[in-house]
Amino acid sequence: MTQRDPVPYGAKKAGAMREMSQSARLDFIAEGLTIILSSARSFWSAAEKLPDNPREASVLEGFAEEESAKALILLDLVRCPPSKIDGRIGRIVKNFYSHLARLIYAKAQSWRPVNVKQLQEYVDSERQGHYLEGGMSEYILPNWAIYSRESTLYADIEQHEDGIPQWSDPTRFSSVGIHMRPFAPTLIEALDALGIFSRAGLEATSDIWGTVDFLANEHSGHVRDLTGQLAKRLDAEGLVTETAANHARWFHHYWQMPMYNLDFTLIPASLDRLRADREAAYWSEVGYEHHGDY
Repeated sequence: MTQRDPVPYGAKKAGAMREMSQSARLDFIAEGLTIILSSARSFWSAAEKLPDNPREASVLEGFAEEESAKALILLDLVRCPPSKIDGRIGRIVKNFYSHLARLIYAKAQSWRPVNVKQLQEYVDSERQGHYLEGGMSEYILPNWAIYSRESTLYADIEQHEDGIPQWSDPTRFSSVGIHMRPFAPTLIEALDALGIFSRAGLEATSDIWGTVDFLANEHSGHVRDLTGQLAKRLDAEGLVTETAANHARWFHHYWQMPMYNLDFTLIPASLDRLRADREAAYWSEVGYEHHGDY
């Protein structure tokens, strides 16, 4: 029996961007950003119409965030120095399709790390497979970003330390009412208003941000400088829209430094390590309380 090549057709083919020239890739991304923005908008608009269905509204809000994160991931591909893209596009494409990476990307827009090294530390705290929770770290819980997403979407059977399987009811994991628009959807609206989603805007972004490779010690000062340069060029080229004034602060203060070099994969947790950390936390708390009796 001869080995046959798999059929290369269908969805999840962002890896095809690897074979494109830089110019063709920017053309392609400009087309996609418009589609992604429209998708995120429609999810959020639908969520706002469901005040009496908080679980369903929460699901749609999450979809709006993840779609927005896709746009931010693609923009990091644009911000990557062109000479480094071949070595990083595989990781970037993986992030594009990873629920965990997208959820962290969306959350990361509100963080204020000093440099890329600290930003990776923040990301690491969000990609732990399990973590300890409770006043004395008595509970072992799964990664919250993934768990909250899945438990809101689906009814499921789960198991905790007591070993007893139980049903997870998705209607229990949503809050009442609609929250304010999340960071990521608001941010991509701002970037679009500033003209960045246009083909010329992407070229300007690549030209300016591609001069600095964000590896470890690159910091918020670099971000301010490059953002300022880009703002001037976008304005000089007439790409800034009339609504940009309402979005300028998001562009200048909430667009996170590039994360194309960061690791977003889930970190498996050791049960023995979690139990040891829990015991250490317990004795630390007990010791502190005992000391307070004197």
